[in-house]
Amino acid sequence: MTLLDKTAIDDAGLSEATAGDYLELLKPRVMSLVVFTAFVGMAATPATLNPFVALIAIVSIAIGAGASGALNMWYDADIDAVMKRTVSRPVPAGRVLPEQALVFGLVLSALSVMTLGVFVNWLAGGLLAFTIFFYAVIYTMWLKRWTPQNIVIGGAAGSFPPMIGWAAATGSISLESVILFLIIFLWTPPHFWALALFKSDDYARAGIPMMPNVAGETSTKRQIFVYAVLTAVVGGLPWVLGYAGAVYGVASAALGLGFVWYAWNVLLMPAGDRAMRPAKSMFGYSLLYLFAIFALYLADSIVERIVMGVALGGSGA
Repeated sequence: MTLLDKTAIDDAGLSEATAGDYLELLKPRVMSLVVFTAFVGMAATPATLNPFVALIAIVSIAIGAGASGALNMWYDADIDAVMKRTVSRPVPAGRVLPEQALVFGLVLSALSVMTLGVFVNWLAGGLLAFTIFFYAVIYTMWLKRWTPQNIVIGGAAGSFPPMIGWAAATGSISLESVILFLIIFLWTPPHFWALALFKSDDYARAGIPMMPNVAGETSTKRQIFVYAVLTAVVGGLPWVLGYAGAVYGVASAALGLGFVWYAWNVLLMPAGDRAMRPAKSMFGYSLLYLFAIFALYLADSIVERIVMGVALGGSGA
């Protein structure tokens, strides 16, 4: 593109967005985690969902998650522009215009909610609508810039997918789905505060009241440890309450102890340690923990279905 062509585009108020830029607006890495946890919530139910309906549900949830990401990037363009890890995002980088990101997010929001409600059920559709609203409005527009508890309260938005998946399959909400919600809800603060510890300068530059910048490093490390312990305990509840088998129980206990161990290393990290290796290790392990705990739950559910199918087949014979 020549300088003359670029000037003409700028004067016309157009953007140079590509399909890849719009895909980046959807926050695909976050979306993949949302889809996975929603699928686990759906697969863990005793209900048998039509495969086509299940596909519609998962695609709708994925689009809804992407819509939340687009609305977040639209509203946060000003602070993204001053943070090193977000400055290259499509809106602050100028590849996508703010109004384009807004319209894109709103259209995808409406499409995902209506599709899930009409073709699956309205409880799931309503939960998805509330999740998008909670993330885009309650968290992004209010909590994120107002309180150091932004991640604690705002974490609810990322915790709903298993409940949405459960509701899509059963048309209801159960204690089991609430426990899956709680695992993600309690996991979110230590996960993001570990990141905030080694990105505190970035958050300070953007004026975001993350816990390390407001309460200090020592208080943040203590809270990370407390939440890690709570996460490990709640992660074992499915086995304690009989929703999962012994293999899940043992593996979840091992994963939980690992989570607590990494949090303990963060707690012992010397004040002012610029390398922040324990915090970076904690952040990496937290991603592994959440994926592994839900993968275990999914495997346990599949095995239980197989065993029940064999048992029913045997009794029928």
